[in-house]
Amino acid sequence: MFSKAPLFISPKELQELRSSSNVAILDASWHMPTSPRKAAEGFLAKRIPGARFFSVDDVASPHELGLKHMLPTPQIFAEAVEKLGITPSSRVVLYDSSGVFSSPRGLFTFKALGHENASILNGGLPRWEAEGLPTESGPVSDVAKSVYPPPTVNEGVIRSYAQVVSNSAFDLSTQPTAELVLDARPHGRFTGQDPEPRPGLESGHVPHSFSLPFNTFLKTNAVPGSTATYTTLLSPDELRQVLVRTVGEEHARQIVEGKRPVITTCGSGMTAAVLWLGLNLISDSTQVALYDESWTGYASRAESRIDKGEN
Repeated sequence: MFSKAPLFISPKELQELRSSSNVAILDASWHMPTSPRKAAEGFLAKRIPGARFFSVDDVASPHELGLKHMLPTPQIFAEAVEKLGITPSSRVVLYDSSGVFSSPRGLFTFKALGHENASILNGGLPRWEAEGLPTESGPVSDVAKSVYPPPTVNEGVIRSYAQVVSNSAFDLSTQPTAELVLDARPHGRFTGQDPEPRPGLESGHVPHSFSLPFNTFLKTNAVPGSTATYTTLLSPDELRQVLVRTVGEEHARQIVEGKRPVITTCGSGMTAAVLWLGLNLISDSTQVALYDESWTGYASRAESRIDKGEN
């Protein structure tokens, strides 16, 4: 059995790890389609020394609705990490250029495919730089291809459209086994007041779900001597307080004790992973799955029930 790493580490801890021979540092940056920033170009312009680029859009399964960054099949995942020189025993550390934004989705991918020896860098590349640690730029050298047998998907951490629809028929107050759905999108899109960024997609939410914008799980930090900022995860105690304010003390207690399973969702399955990560940090007992298609897949189907307003 391979090692299980902590969910996140600090820049100092990563700097100490870099001397190890079987450590893979992955830039898992991703930006909204409406953003002018390009993750692959940013990687070539500045990265942690020795890092390789992990594209969550490319290491993904095709989808009938054309959705991006869906969880890869075991074969797609294995082929991708082999090209990065990663083996089943490799210590993997993922980061992104925003602090904490897309790297949790990268971590979710590794964990869902059984690679437990993986963490994110809390604060990402901006915090790494803010702490005076070195960067590099330019083309990257090839790495020797490794051998990575196709793993087994942990089906317990992923939810399909059919599962979400079935679960949405249950009222949490009367169904003790119903999964509580947390939506990471901005609150205005949850209520239906604000439009979705994807043209033609109706805003609103899955019935009986709760609004928990992903940035409420994050702290914004200033870069010394600059106007730039970056995000880090809140502490487990702070995360627990946010959860209580969102779902109430009773639901929060059930989640922390592992008695109320949770499904996280967002616009496209990206920032839902921030909630997935935070909930796993709160307690080892939490049961958290991610709705991979998220709102884009749900609202794209004409038969979906879309609720408006508050929960």
